[in-house]
Amino acid sequence: MAVDIAANLAAVRSRVAAAAIRAGRDPSEVTLVTVSKTVSPAVVREAVACGATDLGENRAQEFRDKYALLGPLAHWHFIGQLQTNKVKYLVEKVKLIHSVDRMAVAIEVERLAKQAAIQQSVLVEVNIAGEHSKSGVRLDEAVALVDSLRPLSHVRIIGLMTVAPLAADPEAARPHFRRLRGLAEEIAARGWPEVEMTQLSMGMSGDFEVAVEEGATLIRVGTAIFGPRA
Repeated sequence: MAVDIAANLAAVRSRVAAAAIRAGRDPSEVTLVTVSKTVSPAVVREAVACGATDLGENRAQEFRDKYALLGPLAHWHFIGQLQTNKVKYLVEKVKLIHSVDRMAVAIEVERLAKQAAIQQSVLVEVNIAGEHSKSGVRLDEAVALVDSLRPLSHVRIIGLMTVAPLAADPEAARPHFRRLRGLAEEIAARGWPEVEMTQLSMGMSGDFEVAVEEGATLIRVGTAIFGPRA
């Protein structure tokens, strides 16, 4: 059965709006990042034609190949685990890197952004639940990492990202999202002029409404738009 991307985008946006209103928020504060990993370039084009303005990719080489075909047809986001030798595929092409989780990656972003004479916007990824299977800086080391990134003048830190543990009940993610928001508030309270804490990337197809209620400004949704991946 063909997937109705336009209808799915509209349904997700409607659910986002309802969640935002429940939390006393303006729905326009939330950006829907349509996760296009494993989706063909033709279907990505269709999603953009249906109104997807922001696209998220998990694998740097897959992004490189899609960007070569599609170019800047939308705002691209990189949301996957990042290795230093893959940073070269992203800098200057993506609007936002969501997954800076260690100094080595940030230094490579800085080097390439300096070469390109730009500031690259990034989020610091936090492994909020301390899961061994997930990337991200540990919660108790996150403030120190942000502090250590402050001298990098071509890296613009604008917030935090996390992936909540997989659970059947979306409510199980709520304390993790709340913890990330609290961490962002703690960092913002330090008043570091080089650091913004305006963006929280949290929530996926199974739990994005809870994430919106807890303050997400970026949600990463793929399955609810494109259907289950092969």
